[in-house]
Amino acid sequence: MMYTDALGQPHPADPDARIVSLVPSITELLCELGLAGQLVGRTGFCIHPAETVRAIAKVGGTKDVNLGKIRALAPTHVIVNIDENEKPTADALAEFVPHVVVTHPLAPRDNLALARLMGGIFCAQAKAEAWCAAFEAEYAALQAMRQAGPAPAQTVLYCIWQDPWMSISSDTYIARMLAEIGWQVPQLDSGRYPRFDWTPQLLAQIDQVLLSSEPYRFTEAHVDALERQIGKPVQLVDGEMLSWYGSRALQGLAYLRRLAQR
Repeated sequence: MMYTDALGQPHPADPDARIVSLVPSITELLCELGLAGQLVGRTGFCIHPAETVRAIAKVGGTKDVNLGKIRALAPTHVIVNIDENEKPTADALAEFVPHVVVTHPLAPRDNLALARLMGGIFCAQAKAEAWCAAFEAEYAALQAMRQAGPAPAQTVLYCIWQDPWMSISSDTYIARMLAEIGWQVPQLDSGRYPRFDWTPQLLAQIDQVLLSSEPYRFTEAHVDALERQIGKPVQLVDGEMLSWYGSRALQGLAYLRRLAQR
């Protein structure tokens, strides 16, 4: 059977695959599916599950991939993501790796197809289906909470960086996660991760600010300083829970419920 990735490329099932993952959240998902023993390489940002990934060779970062190290590992499959990895890197890998598997989940429920893609290619279908059932149950709990007591819609500014200040567009996985609890992000410009300034016009559009714990390491000290500066509610949120698809999405859905109830 063939399994189709985000670019429409077919990949046959391979129980003996040697896998390099260049996507931190998918590295975690592969381990969740019992495939850690077939992971021969990962990025330095692939940090979960900590005890398991420690034994897997590092091949650079998500953007600065060491092609020589990957070539030496002789993988049959490299997992990449359209947002996380550069296209020239994927093109270079395709010259010597039989299967470059491209992923691009954009919404919470895309995790179902992602799990089935990984489970299908690497012959872990039973574990993938069990994970999908757990996801459906968690998603149903989130929907039930919203139906029981729908919260007021909010416009939230989700900050991922400062100096310069950067946010997210509505066309991102994070924004679609937030939409599950009725929160929307303001349209800043045409970029997916736009820069912005704290103008009166922007502040008039938003109800609150969310400072993400990653990729910039915002802390409660940043929360206190920014609240004094802009006079709007600000809270620190766990970036992994809102931006990591794959296995972390299960915890992410439960985290959304807690966030909506604060």
